[in-house]
Amino acid sequence: MVRYVYDFTESGRDMADLLGGKGSNLAEMTWLGLPVPPGFTLTTEACRAFLDSGSEPVGLWEEVSAHLSALEASAGRSLGQPDDPLLLSVRSGAKFSMPGMMETILDIGLNDDSVLGLAKVSGSGRFAWDSYRRLVQMFGSTVMGVDSSRFERSLALLKERRGVQDDVHLPASDLAELVETYKNLIHLETGDHFPHSPTEQLRRAVLAVFESWNGERARLYRRREHIADDLGTAVNVQRMVFGNLGADSGSGVAFTRDPATGRSGLYGDYLPDAQGEDVVAGIRNTVPLAELKRLDAVAYDGLRTHMRTLERHYRDLCDIEFTIERGTLWMLQTRVGKRTAEAAFVLAAELAEEGLITPDEALARVSGEGLARLMFPRFDASATGSALAHGVPASPGAAVGAVVFDSAQAVRRAAAGEKVVLIRQETTPDDLPGMIAAQAVLTSRGGKTSHAAVVARGMGKVCVCGAEELTVDTEARRLTAADGTVVEEGTVVSVDGSAGAVYAGPVPLVDSAVIRFLEDGRGGGGSQGVDVVDAVARALARADTVRRLEVRANADTPEDAERARRFGAQGIGLCRTEHMFLGERRKLVEQMILAGTDAERDRALADLLPLQRRDFVGILEAMDGLPVTIRLLDPPLHEFLPDHTELAVRIATAQAHGEEPDPHDVELLGAVNRMHEENPMLGLRGVRLGLILPGLVTMQVRAIGEAVAERLLAGGTPKAEIMVPLVGDVRELRLVREEVQRVLTEVSRAAGVALDCPVGTMIELPRAALTAGRIAEEAEFFSFGTNDLTQTTWGFSRDDVEAEFFSAYLDKGVFSTSPFEALDREGVGRLVGIAVAESRATRPDLKIGVCGEHGGDPDSVHFFHTAGLDYVSCSPFRVPVARLEAGRAALEETEGSDSR
Repeated sequence: MVRYVYDFTESGRDMADLLGGKGSNLAEMTWLGLPVPPGFTLTTEACRAFLDSGSEPVGLWEEVSAHLSALEASAGRSLGQPDDPLLLSVRSGAKFSMPGMMETILDIGLNDDSVLGLAKVSGSGRFAWDSYRRLVQMFGSTVMGVDSSRFERSLALLKERRGVQDDVHLPASDLAELVETYKNLIHLETGDHFPHSPTEQLRRAVLAVFESWNGERARLYRRREHIADDLGTAVNVQRMVFGNLGADSGSGVAFTRDPATGRSGLYGDYLPDAQGEDVVAGIRNTVPLAELKRLDAVAYDGLRTHMRTLERHYRDLCDIEFTIERGTLWMLQTRVGKRTAEAAFVLAAELAEEGLITPDEALARVSGEGLARLMFPRFDASATGSALAHGVPASPGAAVGAVVFDSAQAVRRAAAGEKVVLIRQETTPDDLPGMIAAQAVLTSRGGKTSHAAVVARGMGKVCVCGAEELTVDTEARRLTAADGTVVEEGTVVSVDGSAGAVYAGPVPLVDSAVIRFLEDGRGGGGSQGVDVVDAVARALARADTVRRLEVRANADTPEDAERARRFGAQGIGLCRTEHMFLGERRKLVEQMILAGTDAERDRALADLLPLQRRDFVGILEAMDGLPVTIRLLDPPLHEFLPDHTELAVRIATAQAHGEEPDPHDVELLGAVNRMHEENPMLGLRGVRLGLILPGLVTMQVRAIGEAVAERLLAGGTPKAEIMVPLVGDVRELRLVREEVQRVLTEVSRAAGVALDCPVGTMIELPRAALTAGRIAEEAEFFSFGTNDLTQTTWGFSRDDVEAEFFSAYLDKGVFSTSPFEALDREGVGRLVGIAVAESRATRPDLKIGVCGEHGGDPDSVHFFHTAGLDYVSCSPFRVPVARLEAGRAALEETEGSDSR
């Protein structure tokens, strides 16, 4: 029989798949001997069974009842006991952390009778009624579906009538009145009554948490974080401990290191006389964790001890929730903490330096995505001026956008292409769509552990919290700074998540410290601990040591090639010659297209030859000693001609004025009409163009050969490779290769130097992948053009489908990520695997790489490593990212930091 329930004493962190992250970590802390309130976990398997069938699985409640009886026996009281009630919390806990995205219900077991018993045994009527109103509010919104804002409005009206700012100033009588208001609201909204049976409360709360797995915000968060929809959530049932029992009680969230910077030390927030949800919600401003030392030195010292234990045990940054109940410290949760990109690199380097993890583990704990964030520009400190306000630097980075005051407006404006900054007093899980759409999040309340801070850090979103100097009026859609400055919705502001500052207007950007390091190779030399630049340098050095994949760059100019080399590129994997035909040279291409005779065409090609040769010389010089893969002309020729509509309008306008149209325009329009194709992507381009248009391949190959000869005679070591695009059949490649070899032989004889320019092809058509064994007979290297291979495999025209229906496909779950961002492993990836296997069977020493955009995508790099490719090629900016991920791919079995 399937088992659905486990006590905290029966499991550990290795059971996260079954017990979720929270449940397995509670069990681990129990095993470590830390003070954890007892409880039990309902498994993710129970959740999946419930969601699949619509009813609780057979035997589940019998198991829950047995564990509840054991919990009651250990506590010496029963759930909801009238004179001294045992109270429970019911919390979600999926394998991967989803902060605030699912449901929690506290104080299960309270009713009109047990609230009186709780008041008596606690000696505080206010505490008892405050706990009861929390239960009715949470249960009403989470389980019974009443809009939570209705409860919040009732509480706000009561505080307004009493003239108090915080609910802590409401006496027991007011809270008792509020409980009745809440119960009446539930009945009015649902036609049902709040249940007084403690076991019914527990049962319905558990099922509501199961159902919250499929809630809209949970599904949106999973899509954002690439978490599978079929995992389900566990449910943790735990004895309540109370931080709202007075000044000697409180709740807090702590980090063993700073989650924003990675620096060692004690970081977090504490809120006296409060429950944990008050801390995370940011409704009341917390005090720094260090203040706890003054308030309760014994609890503070105990917390520090437990934090050291957890960090050394987990060998990672730990995020901890705790409660102090009348001087007694309780540990309610721990998990590997979410962190910024800067913190990830610094933390990994420092833990390795301290000997807690190995250099390989340190590399596994950082990511290319995080490195890319560190390469983004920062604000120019010399141009910021006076700040509108300062707050807590919750998630670093620089963002500029128009202010909006609700999630829906953020989503609407962002969809229209506008950059926005979401401003709230505090965020809730319902703000997630707006947080995703915004460039930055700014709140006037909360700290580093508030909902806004935790979620923004996890997403790599710029965030400043607790900017108390700002008065945020969401109804009037404006904020007011301390100096009286009013910022209306739509006004542009700049948010500095690193400094915790907000500025009016757009602030200029400058290169980040990491980019400067990559450009000139100088380290950060931080005065305290490991500087982020030093940490990045260490990670890249380790990645370069362990990786098998080479990393090249896509570059078309000497300037791009030089930058790519500074960034660590080991060659050029794609030099697109069509980019050399733009600008002033377009006229020469027009002449070639419009040529009426072979002689005219030859003259145009002869004029292009020295220009192409000069470009190649510059690039080969910049990459001297490294391979440079030069792709022959790929796009259809009509792309070099003026737009059809533009030409037609010019001609029609002249005729309308009784003038003779420009004969050149008429000639160009005729060429455009002749060359029109219904689907140019699949038309006369690539190898087909070279075979049909006389002299084109000859001119380009001669330019390459003469450039190589010039560099050899100058004492250089050029390594040019010639790549033929869009080959679908080995006979196409054979014909072009014969022409290439003929021209290179002529150039070699004329220059008096030997030329060694390997000839290969791009694999960007499904037929090419499926016949790769045959094509390898003629090719000396392959490079997968995964952009076009994705288009032709899916039957997509990227320019059309991304605008038309990709967003709908992502919403409906057809895609978890665009196949143009991360390689489609099932389809395109399978073609890559077939091509690699069959081509290497023909030619074992075949060099194989990839030059599509996927070459710089972290997830795709791991696939290419596994598939056996020799190199990836990407834009110069992505070269460091690819280097890092190639190293991480070589360490697939090494444990990283999964803080999801």
